[in-house]
Amino acid sequence: MIFTVAIDGPAAAGKGTISRAVAARFGFRHLDTGLLYRAVGALGGDPVAAARALSPEDLARDDLRTLEAGQAASRVAAIPEVRAALLDFQRRFARSEGGAVLDGRDIGTVICPEAEVKLFVTASPQVRAHRRWLEVGGDAAQVLAEVLERDARDMGRAEAPLRAAADAVVIDTSALGIDEAVEAACAVVAQRLPRTR
Repeated sequence: MIFTVAIDGPAAAGKGTISRAVAARFGFRHLDTGLLYRAVGALGGDPVAAARALSPEDLARDDLRTLEAGQAASRVAAIPEVRAALLDFQRRFARSEGGAVLDGRDIGTVICPEAEVKLFVTASPQVRAHRRWLEVGGDAAQVLAEVLERDARDMGRAEAPLRAAADAVVIDTSALGIDEAVEAACAVVAQRLPRTR
């Protein structure tokens, strides 16, 4: 069975947590596409060459969850040649047998517009900044400024800007706990799965 779940949303909205839980619940493969861009940004040098040469080992680096890696990812993700280099990999993963969950910024709009399920996971900038601050620490005001800066860059880029697909189900996690958010996402997926499953 080929079945794609596309989960998009801004930084620290909870899409990664929800994506991993949905994949585990339904036995699908999971790809955090942001890791691809984080790895390209963390590798440094020519980002296009880094994207073309990306290896599974690059995705296993232990520095890919830092604020710096996130900012670098946002910068390299705005480069059309980087996006093109990573596009085929993501599409092949999404349409592989057995079902797949991909989370990122443009999965439902660009990578997998034919996905069977499209979710857009969001939360207020203040809530997302607080979550990020709990994760990485530092100055709370600076973390909020970085979240707002990243939102502006991700939503304002010319190539594949962050936005909800027209047919995406929006899940606002501002006032939801993790379990509630996961259940909301799983309910949408369960409703759209072929009945033979």
